[in-house]
Amino acid sequence: MQLKTALLFATPCDDEEDDMATLCCHSDKGQMFLLTRYPDEDTVDLTLDDEPSTLDGLTVTLSAERLLIEVAPGDRDALKGDAHLEILLTSAGSDLDEVALTLRNILDGTGTFVSEL
Repeated sequence: MQLKTALLFATPCDDEEDDMATLCCHSDKGQMFLLTRYPDEDTVDLTLDDEPSTLDGLTVTLSAERLLIEVAPGDRDALKGDAHLEILLTSAGSDLDEVALTLRNILDGTGTFVSEL
């Protein structure tokens, strides 16, 4: 599965939301992607459009041009049957340092973060 977006919005620790880390975007076709985790939880929540899923482990790779989310075989329903979601960044407007920090917070102890920055 593939989406294109101009911006990734990242919040490494939202004080107003019990320190939840959030990464989200809207695709050029209006699709919504949301990845969240509270610091005291062992799972990550992924929402694609309006369909939330809870994941036990995933791998996320970040580069200047894309974000690649890979899920375990048992979690493919979160991505409508696909093994991965590739989000292509169509502009340089995202704060990739903040995106990387947010992903580290989300995946710490629950998944794997790979930075290609």
